[in-house]
Amino acid sequence: MPNFKITQHYKLWTILPFLILSLFAKGQHPNIIYILTDDLGYGDVSAYNSKSKITTPSIDALSKEGMTFTDAHSNSSVCTPTRYGILTGQYAWRTRLKNGVLWSYDKPLITPDQLTVAQLLKNKGYQTACIGKWHLGLDWAKQSNGEIDFTKPINGGPTQLGFDYFFGITASLDIPPYVYINGNNVTATSIDSIKEQGGQGFWRAGPIGNDFKHQDVLDSFVSKSIQYIEKASKQKDPFFLYLALASPHTPILPSNTQAGKTGTNAYGDFVAMTDEKVGQLIQFLKDKNLDKKTMIVFTSDNGCSPTANFKELLEKGHDPSAGFRGTKADIYEGGHRIPFIVKWPGVVKTNSTNSATICLTDFMATCSDILDMPLQNNTTQDSYSLLPLLTSSKKTNYQRTSTIHHSIDGYFAIRKGDWKLAICSGSGGWSAPTENQAIKNNTPTIQLYNLKEDPTEQNNVHNKYPEIVRALTAELEKIKTTKN
Repeated sequence: MPNFKITQHYKLWTILPFLILSLFAKGQHPNIIYILTDDLGYGDVSAYNSKSKITTPSIDALSKEGMTFTDAHSNSSVCTPTRYGILTGQYAWRTRLKNGVLWSYDKPLITPDQLTVAQLLKNKGYQTACIGKWHLGLDWAKQSNGEIDFTKPINGGPTQLGFDYFFGITASLDIPPYVYINGNNVTATSIDSIKEQGGQGFWRAGPIGNDFKHQDVLDSFVSKSIQYIEKASKQKDPFFLYLALASPHTPILPSNTQAGKTGTNAYGDFVAMTDEKVGQLIQFLKDKNLDKKTMIVFTSDNGCSPTANFKELLEKGHDPSAGFRGTKADIYEGGHRIPFIVKWPGVVKTNSTNSATICLTDFMATCSDILDMPLQNNTTQDSYSLLPLLTSSKKTNYQRTSTIHHSIDGYFAIRKGDWKLAICSGSGGWSAPTENQAIKNNTPTIQLYNLKEDPTEQNNVHNKYPEIVRALTAELEKIKTTKN
């Protein structure tokens, strides 16, 4: 059975909705910080995993000070499509990206005319910033010979999609080019090349800027975030910071002070380092008396990657998936069930839990609800406001009735209530059995699980409940064919 901390369910604050409406009416909107970690597993946060060998005191503190969702899901089990869903409120499989992720020099996935959560907030007067990993494609300038021109401005990035400020990297920290981008420009004054590095510190060979060191990226993102918050907090308008950390994704590079700290392996130490940096940001907010005015969302883009070395971690007594089956890339729960915590002083009940099935695409509609700015029906069809869950223990006003999961190889699953139907024979990703392995073994082409009775997805009961298979298949097809 998966291990997560259960706290007493909170009671409805009868006066709270009226207070919230009063604040919104006066235009007193909160600062919003959205912290997205990279490949952090559900069981890597000790607030979720009572058997965890990795202690995450900073993230655990957020849990105690806010609401912990125990059934939250990324809209994909890999990086790019999840980020697309967070920023647009739509499933990424509705775009040209039907599987996998974008690479270094791919064109932007978000079109210039598409509403992003940054643009939505900006329209309401928010200052907006994106710091960290982008991984949604960019329009690079090219030289006459077709090579990338790193001296020219870059188009199609965050500053063209609703963000006033951007400091970050193009994609994952193991994907070149290894350069910082400030606004629309590369910060390096010269570009060299770096060889591939193996092991858990893996990165691919490619161009690297003369001001770039992989080991410094986590510090740089947090430092830039603190600088941004300090500057933005001096303005009269609230701010929105989308902080997309590049850790604990490969290259797994814990600092010298963190190495060996958890007694697990380098990945465990890198998770601890990530937690420490999150704590540094939160402490800054408290020191500047900004924490009471700020809503913090903390989550991950998908499950833990196999590069963390599950075998080694399990031998040390740590399971990054906390008992759930699968890893990053998979259609199984370990691929897309993620930590999701919201701290919002004065609005969200402290030390509360919520078991509603939610999705990261819900951020757009939630912001729309907070701002009282109704969305057009054709813009964010896969997003449902979490505000009813954040302000009440009741689930009745949360409009999501089913959730679509998507694997790295493009396989679908649909979740409704306790039931999950996967349209594939295997994991749909990297875990055994892969799709090819499952097909060779004549495994059924569909999988049905009752997650209440079988949370680790061991018993495929599709033959036992054909009527549920038919109903979920029909609903999946209806959602897939619904146009914008």
